[in-house]
Amino acid sequence: MILDVINSNEIKKVDPVFGQLSFDNHEQVVFCNDKDTGLKAIIGIHNTVLGPALGGTRMWQYANEWEALNDVLRLSRGMSYKAAITGLNLGGGKAVIIGDAKTQKTPELMRRFGEFIHSLSGKYITAEDVGMETADMDLVREVTPFVTGISEDKGGAGNPSPITAYGVFMGMKAAAHYKFGSDILEDKKILVQGIGHVGESLVENLVNEGANVIIDDINEERLQEVSHKYGVSVYRGNDIYSEEIDIYAPCALGATVNDETVYKIKAQVIAGAANNQLANEEKHGRILKEREIVYAPDFLINAGGIINVYAELEGYDKQEIVRKTENIYNTTLEILEKSGSNGITTNHAALNIAKSRIEMRKKENSK
Repeated sequence: MILDVINSNEIKKVDPVFGQLSFDNHEQVVFCNDKDTGLKAIIGIHNTVLGPALGGTRMWQYANEWEALNDVLRLSRGMSYKAAITGLNLGGGKAVIIGDAKTQKTPELMRRFGEFIHSLSGKYITAEDVGMETADMDLVREVTPFVTGISEDKGGAGNPSPITAYGVFMGMKAAAHYKFGSDILEDKKILVQGIGHVGESLVENLVNEGANVIIDDINEERLQEVSHKYGVSVYRGNDIYSEEIDIYAPCALGATVNDETVYKIKAQVIAGAANNQLANEEKHGRILKEREIVYAPDFLINAGGIINVYAELEGYDKQEIVRKTENIYNTTLEILEKSGSNGITTNHAALNIAKSRIEMRKKENSK
């Protein structure tokens, strides 16, 4: 299948799936369409060597279908490495639903989406992500067992956001220890960009530690709500990347570290919950290293959510969830030290560990 793309008044032939850099040997990409409910979704299954692909569903009003495809591919790939580096027997997958979650999401649409998931016979297990709530996963659960993050009263682990934020907090403390010589965040100036469910929970952890927290979000109502609730400052400047801060915590959408921002950033540590924070992993990871900015790989430190929902599959309790999430601190330190001693980016160091685990299991399975 070839797509015509207009660029600089010229027509170029581009492979829309296999030719994408983010395709990265995906096992399967499923396009879901239902006229009656208005559902338009894409499910990406990157790798199932370690186990069934698990990853949340994101509902977002993408500018076009190409943008949605690229997002699901990048997110799905990240989930493979997130599960691998965290030691979970899961593969990587992700789903996106194209649309406005506030105005276009209906119970009928969610159930129909669940039917598409069910048709994959357990190869992909979904959970909540941006634009989704626990209640939405409960609706999906009505038509398929291949969903996690359902309500606690229905036997699930509940909202994964607080434990995701706790994992980011642990990773941030490890990065601070590596950069500043101490993991105490008291009085550190930390800018949290994006205060959705995870961002707010991270703010709570940071405030409890005594950090000097500044928040930024496109939603003014949320800014005022979180500011008053936790007594934190709202960013009112023109360029957050040029601010004199200790730690930058991106917790909204990805690719905020890009060609435009990477040389502006004055923070000494980047540690946040957003997926795919580096627009170009190799290029921007290298520049951060050259500038001696410590980057805590996102697919590692935001793994608390997948640990939380994995508990539903394995049947372990809250205590074990917390223990596994706290171990993100140790893994982050290990990666930062490998990066320093081997002269490679932190993202590269993390990917090496994740890929080696997948390859090892692949060899075991082939025997």
